[in-house]
Amino acid sequence: MIPVTRTFFPDLDVYTGYLLGIWESGQLTNNGPLVKQLREKLSETLGTPHLQLVTNGTLALQLAIKALGLQGEIITTPYSYVATTNAILWEGCTPVFVDVDADSFCIDPDLIEAAITENTTAILATHVYGYPCDVVRIQQIAERHNLKVIYDAAHAYGVRLHNDSLLNHGDCSTLSFHATKLFHTGEGGAVVFRDSDVEQRAFLMSKFGHLGEDNYIGLGINTKMSELHAAMGLSMLGHVDGIIEARRQCSAWYDERLAGVSLKRPKVVEELEYNYAYYPVVFDTHEKAMAVRDALQNQEIFPRRYFHPSLNTLPFLQESMQRPCPVSESLAQRVLSLPLYATLTEQEIDTICACIKHTLEP
Repeated sequence: MIPVTRTFFPDLDVYTGYLLGIWESGQLTNNGPLVKQLREKLSETLGTPHLQLVTNGTLALQLAIKALGLQGEIITTPYSYVATTNAILWEGCTPVFVDVDADSFCIDPDLIEAAITENTTAILATHVYGYPCDVVRIQQIAERHNLKVIYDAAHAYGVRLHNDSLLNHGDCSTLSFHATKLFHTGEGGAVVFRDSDVEQRAFLMSKFGHLGEDNYIGLGINTKMSELHAAMGLSMLGHVDGIIEARRQCSAWYDERLAGVSLKRPKVVEELEYNYAYYPVVFDTHEKAMAVRDALQNQEIFPRRYFHPSLNTLPFLQESMQRPCPVSESLAQRVLSLPLYATLTEQEIDTICACIKHTLEP
């Protein structure tokens, strides 16, 4: 069987060494020494000085929304994982969907300003598959209208644009360290802040809103990462460069074997250092995408319809939120993310590509 992804497991002896340290310290949570160590190492590695570790990528989005004090309407993308929309709704805000650019698959900045109303407080955009939004234009729009900007950067670990971390754009960027990500802590995530005051406010919110035992400052929840998850992250750090290189090689094999096949891929901008997080392909029609999916599954190969459905069509949204987004809706009907992980072999990619070509033959 070839799944869409496989979790990378670091050296067990290394992980066990960290576990022994936890047993010796007797501290499993509450901003323990391994969490502090991982935060420092990630801040240094990613070039993001204001970084806070959290329980998962969804809570990272919710914490960012709450720490920025957002209310009312948040302009967002329909082409993302459902957590992007759910976080907005969960925090009592209203998602206002703006369609995506047909080449980058990210939110289309040409359409943002027309969606801004007196109730708009922020833009929440996704760096889709780790490819960057038009961060310059989005920032210009936000400054003209006094809006906050959050980037769902769940796919963008290690991505650099113009020789700087992509995570440094916007007021906050959020990361997911779920087990399926190229860097993971089993379950986990992080928020990167531009403003140290917002970072401090989020830190208080993440620990029930209090300092010390009885000094309650304000409203808070629990988003703390445990020492066990930090141990996994520390064990993973030394493997990340190798994982990205392996995924780059797999992507190159796909590029070579699928050259000439009628498939669309996200447009790559200049001066981008990509992390090869995913290998999405968009077919000419929904029917061709489903025919390829079925053919692959018949060979025990499992791509993923990622992202599907277009979030503006979610059945639990109020009717007023379901505004048309034809580009996103079309992409969601025609996309497949092909298997991609560090241990995927050239022979397996040969099999996948041969199946795609055979299915698409006239």
